[in-house]
Amino acid sequence: MISNEAADLREASGSDSARAPRVRRIGLASAVVLVIANMLGTGVFTTSGFSLADLHDPVVVLAAWAVGGVLALCGALSYGALARQIPRSGGEYTFLAETVHPLAGFLAGWVSLFAGFTAPIAAAAIGLQAYLGTAFGTAVRPEWIGTSAIVAAAAMHAVRVERGLALQNAAVAIKLVSIGLFVGFGAYTLGAGAGTPVPAPATAGSFEVGAFAVTLVWISFAYSGWNAAVYVGGEVTDPDRNLPRSLLFGTLIVSALYLALNAVFVFAAPVADLAGRPDVGAVAAEALGGTAARRALSALVALALFTSISSMVMTGPRVYLRMAEDGLFPRIFRAGDVPTDAVALQAALAIAVVWSTGLAQLLSYIGFMLGVSAIATVLGLVSLRWRAGAVRVPIPGYPWVQLVYVAGTAWASWFLVARRPDEALVGLITLLLGLPAYAAMRRWRSPARPPG
Repeated sequence: MISNEAADLREASGSDSARAPRVRRIGLASAVVLVIANMLGTGVFTTSGFSLADLHDPVVVLAAWAVGGVLALCGALSYGALARQIPRSGGEYTFLAETVHPLAGFLAGWVSLFAGFTAPIAAAAIGLQAYLGTAFGTAVRPEWIGTSAIVAAAAMHAVRVERGLALQNAAVAIKLVSIGLFVGFGAYTLGAGAGTPVPAPATAGSFEVGAFAVTLVWISFAYSGWNAAVYVGGEVTDPDRNLPRSLLFGTLIVSALYLALNAVFVFAAPVADLAGRPDVGAVAAEALGGTAARRALSALVALALFTSISSMVMTGPRVYLRMAEDGLFPRIFRAGDVPTDAVALQAALAIAVVWSTGLAQLLSYIGFMLGVSAIATVLGLVSLRWRAGAVRVPIPGYPWVQLVYVAGTAWASWFLVARRPDEALVGLITLLLGLPAYAAMRRWRSPARPPG
C-alpha cells in the first residue's frame, strides 16, 4: 500500500532506527484547537479588503467565502481519510512520500518550508503589524512588532510541548469567545440601522470570473489551516479516530465563524472605505462603534494572529524533523523529542520574510503553492485507493468530494496564473529549486548507506 521506494529510502538512510519514538500526548480537543488556531489567522482579517477591491460587491465576496468553506471541507474529509492510513507526523511530505514517491514527498516538504509555514507565519506577523500599528499608533518600526511575535511563539514551543499547548489552548478559547462577542455586537448594530445596506446582486456583466477565482485563492489561504493536525499526526492520541475528527470539527467551526465575521466586515462600512485595506476588520469596527471598537477589535486580531503564528511555529518544524529522520534534511534537525533546532530555523526564515516583502504578494504566493501541494496530496489518496481497494481505504464521499476539491482548487489556481503571473512564477521557481535540493540531499546522505 505504501511506496516501495519510500520504504527503501528509509531503510537505506537508517531513519527508522534513528527516528525518536513519538509520545502521543495531543488529544482530540487540543488537535481541534490546533486546527482552529492555524485557520483563524491572517486571511480572515485581511482578505476581504483586497477582495472588495477586485469584486466590488459584498454579496459576491461572501459567496467566495462560502465556496472556500466547501472546498476546505472537501479537503479536510480527504486528508482525514489519508491520516487514518498514515497516522504519522509530516503532513503532505509524509503522505506523498509514502503514496506516490519520495521525490514528491520531498517537494511537498520543500513547499511547506517556504509557502506552507515560513510565508504564512510572516503574513500573520505583517497582519499583526498592520492592526496594532494603525489602532494604537506604536512608535517602533512595524517589522519589530512582527519579529517580536515570532520570537515569542518560538520560545513557547522550543522547549516543552505541554506548556506551549496549554498556553495556545487558553489563547484560542479567549479568541473564540471574543470573536463571538464581536459578531453579536456587529449583528446587533447592523440590525439597528448602522453600516451599509445590502446591495442588489451583481449583474452578469459586472461579475468577473477571473477576479472571483483569484479571490478564491486568497480565501483558500485563510482556510489553509484545516490540515494542521496531520503535521503532528505522530503525537495525536488514538489517531485513527482523532485525526479525521479534528480536521472535520475544526473546519466546520471556523467556516461558520468566517461567514459570520466577514458578513459583519463587508456590510459595516461603504465598499470604498474597505476596499484594499489590510486592516479591513479595524475599519469595520470603527464604523460600527468608533475608536474604542476599533482598538478592541485590533487587540482581538492581535491575539488571533499570534495564536496562528504560534500554531504554525509548532507544526512546521515537525515536517522538517520528519524529513531529517528520512535523511532528506540536515541531520541537526533530527535530534530530540522537541525539534528545537527546526523551530529556530522556522522562526529565522519567517523573520527574514517579514522584513523583505508585502502582504498582498504573500497571499497570492501562499494560496497558489498550497493549492498545488494539496491537489497532489488528494490525488495521492485517490491513487492509494485504486491500488489498495475500497475496503482497505474507505474515503467519505468518494469520488465526488475529491473531484470537487481538485477541480475547484485547480480552477482558481489557473486564473491566478493568468492574472498574477509574478506570484505564480515565484511559486514555480520555488518548486523547481526543490529538484537540485533533493538530489543534493540524496548525495549528501549516500555515504551513510550500508554496503549492498
